[in-house]
Amino acid sequence: MDGKRTSDPVYSTAFNDFLRRNKAVVTALSASCISTFAGYPLDSLKSRLQTTKTPISVPRLALIVYREEGISGFYRGLAIPLLTISFVRAASFTIYNSTKDHFKKREWLARDSIIDVSVIGGISGAMSGALISVGSTPFELVKVRRQLEYSIASSKGIHLAKAPGTLEAVRDIFRTSGIAGLYTGFKLHLTRDTTGTMLYFMEYDGMRYLLGRQRSGEQGPIPSWIPIPVSLAPFVTSWALIYPLDVVKTKVQQRALAGERYRGPFETFYRLIRGPDPSNPKPFLAGVARIYRGLGVSAVRSITTHGLLWTFFDLVANYIDNLPTVEDQ
Repeated sequence: MDGKRTSDPVYSTAFNDFLRRNKAVVTALSASCISTFAGYPLDSLKSRLQTTKTPISVPRLALIVYREEGISGFYRGLAIPLLTISFVRAASFTIYNSTKDHFKKREWLARDSIIDVSVIGGISGAMSGALISVGSTPFELVKVRRQLEYSIASSKGIHLAKAPGTLEAVRDIFRTSGIAGLYTGFKLHLTRDTTGTMLYFMEYDGMRYLLGRQRSGEQGPIPSWIPIPVSLAPFVTSWALIYPLDVVKTKVQQRALAGERYRGPFETFYRLIRGPDPSNPKPFLAGVARIYRGLGVSAVRSITTHGLLWTFFDLVANYIDNLPTVEDQ
């Protein structure tokens, strides 16, 4: 009976119309689930590299995680990001596209130039990043807590035989600091997401314009593989610019979760660059290397996740665009 229903022209047309109306949400959800799952182990390693006090290579760290925690150690805390990041990205694309439509309807920055295209992309991205950060901060905090569970327990002098689950981690944060505890590091998170998303879409829209995308959104005749590397370069460069802020955010959140004395962003940044002893600061270049520890694995993660994200995003979008309409029935 279900087979007959799905083959019914009326049902098929209604379902196709539903997909077209919700194209941004459907494409973002499906692409995000795949890209998040693929890149999560690298994101877990990135968080560990940012918070470790001694330099360590990525392969050695991965081997330690595997020996001590098994494969599950790379995926600890995946459940929440897998669900929330997908919805966050769907909302992000919706806000981004809605902001661009707002400019288009009012004919603001309407010149056919890379400057207008890039500025609108940057503003739309900033709006998206700022609004989404309000909802994503608690989920990312829990993700950091789960990824750094053992190091946080060690800071508290606790030996964990088994890491607590996600719900237990949430309850522990709420029990210790209440609702406000779930927004630890919110200002840093807000600044990071607003700036990073602004830079990303500014570069992305500008580069796509140079490669033939029209103001109406239609793509000119370029090779089908071009959108993938084009989408990667903006994210890698924008992420490299805001990476120090992400390191500071993770350190601030780690100390808060471990119950250690609060250090502000500037103090945290200075200690990362110059070391804990003011009378014997470490070399400046060594400090810069410290603040960018984990950037390599983060870049690989970005290439993996965003390559998959935009590949499946375009595949699903093209599939929806080519669905039969009423006139085709």
